[in-house]
Order: sequence, then structure tokens, then C-alpha cells
Amino acid sequence: MMAPQETITIASPLTGWVTPLEDVPDPVFAGRMLGDGVAIDPTEGMLRAPGAGRIVSVHTAGHAVTIELDAGPVLLLHIGLDTVALSGEGFQPQVAEGDRVSDGDVLIAFDLALLARRARSLVTPMVVTNGEAFRISASAPAGAIAAGDMLLQLEPLVSAGGGQGLLSPEIMEDLAERTLRLPLAHGLHARPAARLSALAASHGAVLEVMAPDGRTASMRSAVAVLALSLSHGTRVTLRARGVGAVAALDAVCTLIESGMDEYLAVGQDIPGQRPAAAAITLPRRLGGGVAVPGIAIGPAWHVAVRHSECSDQGKGIEIEREELATALAHVRARLCEKAQAAGPLAAIAAGHAAMLDDPELEAGAIAAIAAGRSAGAAWSAAIARFAEPLRASPDKRFAERVADLLDIEQSVLAALSGQPGDSALPPLGAILVGGDILPSQLMALAGAGLAGIACGAGGTTSHVAIIAAGLGLPMLCSLGPAVDLIEPGTQLMIRDGHFTVDPSESEMASARAAAASLADLRRAAEARSAEPAVTRDGARIEVFANLGSLTDAHASVSAGAEGCGLLRTEFLFLGRSVPPTIEEQRQAYQDIADALGPRPLIVRTLDIGADKPVPWLAQPHEENPALGLRGIRLQLANAALLEDQLRALVAIHAPGGLRVMLPMVSDLAEIAEARRTLSRLAREMGRPMPDLGIMVETPAAALLAGSFAAEADFFSIGSNDLSQYTLARDRTTASVAAGLDALHPAVLRLIVETVKGARKHGRWTGLCGGLAADPVAVPLLVGLGLDELSAPPAAVAMTKQVIRGLDRQACEALARRALNLPDADAVRALASLVLEDAQ
Repeated sequence: MMAPQETITIASPLTGWVTPLEDVPDPVFAGRMLGDGVAIDPTEGMLRAPGAGRIVSVHTAGHAVTIELDAGPVLLLHIGLDTVALSGEGFQPQVAEGDRVSDGDVLIAFDLALLARRARSLVTPMVVTNGEAFRISASAPAGAIAAGDMLLQLEPLVSAGGGQGLLSPEIMEDLAERTLRLPLAHGLHARPAARLSALAASHGAVLEVMAPDGRTASMRSAVAVLALSLSHGTRVTLRARGVGAVAALDAVCTLIESGMDEYLAVGQDIPGQRPAAAAITLPRRLGGGVAVPGIAIGPAWHVAVRHSECSDQGKGIEIEREELATALAHVRARLCEKAQAAGPLAAIAAGHAAMLDDPELEAGAIAAIAAGRSAGAAWSAAIARFAEPLRASPDKRFAERVADLLDIEQSVLAALSGQPGDSALPPLGAILVGGDILPSQLMALAGAGLAGIACGAGGTTSHVAIIAAGLGLPMLCSLGPAVDLIEPGTQLMIRDGHFTVDPSESEMASARAAAASLADLRRAAEARSAEPAVTRDGARIEVFANLGSLTDAHASVSAGAEGCGLLRTEFLFLGRSVPPTIEEQRQAYQDIADALGPRPLIVRTLDIGADKPVPWLAQPHEENPALGLRGIRLQLANAALLEDQLRALVAIHAPGGLRVMLPMVSDLAEIAEARRTLSRLAREMGRPMPDLGIMVETPAAALLAGSFAAEADFFSIGSNDLSQYTLARDRTTASVAAGLDALHPAVLRLIVETVKGARKHGRWTGLCGGLAADPVAVPLLVGLGLDELSAPPAAVAMTKQVIRGLDRQACEALARRALNLPDADAVRALASLVLEDAQ
């Protein structure tokens, strides 16, 4: 037993509340993967030195610091959880690597109020990372503590003897080395460093990681790895020596390239080197999400990867500010030129130009330049501040907006480095292949004669998908990482939601015949776009459009839409520091109603939640936000938010009639409470009460449609979410999204239940999900009894034309057969035959 005088006292680095480490809501800290210690929930924004010593490292995000005390302990202090995602926002480090500090010196100042809004948790762990040399003998009890009070007492342990060097002769039997870029969104911060350390400890080989500047750390030391401050995309060299070195290095590379739950594709692969996760193989046939339906055959052409390297340190504040201004002006001019055209490309270019001119984005970059960073590093940091909350969203409509931010980031970085802005042109009739294609890359290829697009990541509502639809290019997304293995020039085929590598001659002949038939159908559709959609036996089906902006409203009218079946109002609430006023909302809704003229307008109330974070609304962290406080639940929990939106809607004059629709309903009481609020506001304002309907997006709403129809005036099925919740497949995860097909018999049966429930009370049922734009699905939807279909503006004319070739009774017979089929593939095969016969 150690003598009392050898006990080392560690002071509290914060004023706050002592929390046992096992209660920290993070498995890395709670599981003591980085070392033993304690945590503090701070009540003031000053992190102080817990003793005299030397600063080992300060993380580039400013949220963590490692200090080696003169007495020997090496302590990691980590402010909050997941705060690395803030990319330095709210943190002001007062020390740098190598600095000497005294007990109580301020290490990091931080904005407590900002972090309380933005971070998952403020609880701050302090761990002893060299636990082989010290053990905790006493700890302050849970409860209040002031900075400087005794927090821990440590006792030195007897040394086990000299350690073995990384490159000692005894372990030279094997040697392996590999270089890769880090695909971790936040780099090698505490959590992935701890996982890497745990893996390294399970192997006999000695493993180390080397930074681009030559600094090296043992992978067994999470703190040493953390001290390297390796960020996303950094090229690192991994080495293994000793028995089993190759196997150990393979395991490490596989773990890193998995992303460790923080995967973010790197903009550039190592030339000539395949990913270490060699288990990825290229199957002959891949299934993916149908972003734009259609058929395409052609050679593979990989999108040129744009990656601009930049130093972190600036050459001077004025020089860097001037370089940034010049680059912004260059990119702005290019975008404004593209925005002069018509159609979705122009609208997206105008949107990118608006992002480029965002005052908070530019202010963030200027502030980073003032702190000594280069124009490129400052711009990237400013982009990251806005991108991370979107990237964290499980809802694809918002997560996919990250691509737009990354697009303008790369455009500006390319301008700063003098790189050309556009890609080389592909051969005529090629299929564009890429892991994650940026909107500007596709815009640059708008007139290049592409046949189709195959995207490993992405989603059906991304701007790339919107551009592809405007260009009439069939597109599959969420195909997975295997698309990167396709060799340029390989013959490819897109058909029926599948992607075939090296199709046979007979497969291509069949596809070409089907494509010719589809082209004839499209020409007929465009010629008759203004006519109503009536089946051959006289059944009238309304075809509306899904809208997300005033531009969409104008496009829908030109495309022949008979109304708006879904106005997504989130565009008014995202990307701003305060919510829109009632008048701002009213004017936006009125402009869209005016653009639609005599056509009905169905407006979905705000669909946000913990999965779609907005800075002006405090939202608690949720382990499963897709099932959390979102949609109508969040609106009812924030009554003022719902009332403001309903006031703005009731105040407008919609020539074609206004209908209000509630998102993510799963309980009858939700409809009843919203109806009471809407009715009261209409009376107070002396305005007519609009119809109130609901989105059917959950199995609960479909199965209880008969009861819900007593409170709801209409139903609109959101086939994308209904499929996701029914089949338990996350539509944002490429590994499972390929199996997510709304034509699955289980989903079709829920549609039947919805229609039956609506008819009990004389209500109508529409569908506003992706199925309405899929020609193969349209005969089934008609046969299932839907009264209205709402599709993207670009798909309206085709949907109407498909309906004109159908017989409703034949569609009903098709639907009865489909309900008894085993899976979505069987349903699609049957529906395809019926569609071909109908045309």
C-alpha cells in the first residue's frame, strides 16, 4: 500500500455537478474505453487546469484537451458529447500544444448557452489515460462542485517494467503498411480513437498510425491517436509489425473504412488502391431506389472527383479575405449564368447562389480567417457548421441537402485553388456512375447526352434526382459502395428499379423495345398534358403535383397538374436562425395559391422534429428520432408554432380551395386537437374553415382509417414513409434501402385498408408518395381505389397518360391478384405486363 504522501490530488476543472463516469450517456466514456475517471455537468463556461503541467494536445475542434500533469497523470478533458460536430463553434481554446500551465489556468472558454442548444449533452468527462501507472483511490461524491475543489485522488502503481518499443526486433516477423483517407465525418476524435485502441489491444501485432506530417502514434493509445487531430479526408498511413500484422492491419482498415457510425465518403480515393474492406464485391445485378423511373443502356462513365486541398494556416487576414471574396465572386458569376436558363437546373443554381450569399455562412468564414485560418479552411469550417445538423438527420429530404452545401464548398475551394469548375464530357449515351454525385457536376453535363445515372448513395428527393428528372434521365440511387468497383466502359442497364452489369444481348433487346414504347408514351403524354386523366371505361382520376416552392407551383401548372396534392412547408422554416413570421408565411402561401389559380391547394403543416433540427427550436436528443417527437406530435407540443402556421393559412385566399393536412398522425386525439385549434382560429378571424385531412404514413393510421375518417376530411397516403415503417427498412441506409419497395403486398394491403376506412365516411383518398410517379405502379393504384395521385411536376403528364390507357375494372382485378403475391418483385412483374398490354 502506498504511503499517504504519494497520493496525488486532482482539482475539479469546472464548476458544476459531479457525475459518475458510468452514467455518461456515451458507451466510450461509460465503458472506460479511454480510461477511468469522472464527469462534470458544467454550470459555467470555463475549463481550467486541474493541476500544473504541460499541454499534450488541443483538438482542432476546440472541444477537448489533453494535459500531462507534473505529477505524472495524463488527463483527457472532453467538453460535452458529440461536440466535435460543432467544428469549433462555441469554443475558444486559451492554450496550445506544448504550453506550460498552472493549477487553475483557463484551458478552454466555451459558450454554455450555445452548447446547451446545439450539443447532445454538456456533461464533460475527465479521464486518466495512463491508467497503467495510476489508479483512482478517491472521488468527489455526486453533487455540486466548484472549480479547484478536490475531484479525484490518484495513487501511483508500481511500474511493470520497461515497455517494448514499437519497432523492437522481437516483433519484426511480419510487416504491413497501408495508406487511406479517413471517411469519418468528424475525423479520429475520442469515440473512434477509443474503438481503434480497443481493436489494437486485441491483436498481438504492434499497430501505429502516422499523420501526413510524420507524427506517429500507437493505436493502443486512444489519447495519442486523438492528439494527432486527424480530420475527415486526411491521408494517413497505417502500419503493423509483428506476428499477424497483415490480419491485424486488415481488421483496422475495415473498422476505419466502415466509418464507425460516422461514415462520410471522401472526395478522392488513393490512386490505384482499392478500399481495404475488400469484402465488397460487384454483383451482376443491383437493386436501388428509383429516383427517376425509366430505361437506360450504355457504357459506365465515372463522375470526375473534385477534391481541393488547402492549408489550414492563412497567409494573413487581409490576403485570405481578398482571396475568399474573389473565389465567391467567381462561383457566384457561374451560378448566376446557369440561373438565367429555365427549369429545375436554373432553380437549383439560383438556390446555390442564395446559399453562397448567406450572411451567416460568410460571417462564419470571415471569423475563422480572423482567427488565422486560410480562406479554404475557413470556408470549409463555415460549411461544416451548417452541414452537420443536416447530415445527422435520418430524414432523407434534409440529409440530402448536405450535398448542396458540399457542392458550393467544393466550388469555392476549386476557385481558390484555380481548378477548372466543370468535368470532362462523357461519351454519348453513357451512364453516369458515382458514389455521391453533386448537383453542379450533373448540371455541367446537362447537354452531354447521358443515358442514365447510377448513384451509390443519394436519395430520391436529392437535387441531383430533381435535375435528373428535369433532364429526363433514368436514375437509381442508394446502390451501395459496389458501384465504385465498376470499370469505366463496362456495359450497364437500368430497368425496373434494377441495375445490371454486362447485360446479355437478349436483355438489352428487350430493354430497347420497352424503352421505345416508353418514349412513344412520353411523347403522347406531353401532347395531352392539359387534358384530364380518364380511364378507358370513364373513371376520373385527379392528378396533382407535389410542391416545395413557388418555382414548383409554376412548373406544375405548365405540366398540366390539376392542383397541389402536397405543399411541403419546411422550405420556409429551415436554414434560418428564427422561425418565419405569420406574415412571411402568409405571403409565401398566397403566392403559391395565386400561381395555382383555380386549382386546389393542399398544404401539409410543418413536418420537423428531432430528425430535422432547426437552430431556433430547442429539441432534446433522441436515440431514434424517426419514432420520436416529430410531425404533428411536435406541433401539438409547441402550440404557438402550430397556431402561427394555421393563422397564416386561414388568412390566404386560395381560388381553387385550401385544404390543410397533418403529418405523421398515429392517434385520433391528434386530429381532434388540431381540428379544435383550426376551427377556433377560423372563427376568430372570420374566415371559412378549410378541410382538414391527414397524411397516412404509419401502419396505425392505415389500420385505423375507419375511425380516423370520422375526424379527418380526407386522406393522403405518403407511400415513402408508409413503406419504411411497414417494412422496417430505413430509406436513408443504402444497405437496406434497395429492398424498400412500396409495391410490397404488405404496403398494398395497408392502402386497401385506408381506402376502405375513408369510404365508410364518404371521404376521398389520395397518394402523394413516390409511387404516383412510377408508371408500373399507376395501374395498381387505380385498381386499389385511389381518387387522386400527386407526383412531382415532371411526372404529371406521364402519370395522366398512363391512366388514359387503363381500364378500371381490369386494374381492380390486377390489384386483387397483387395482394396475394409473395413480394414486390412479383408484383412489379405482374403490373409491368398489364401496363404493356394497356399501352
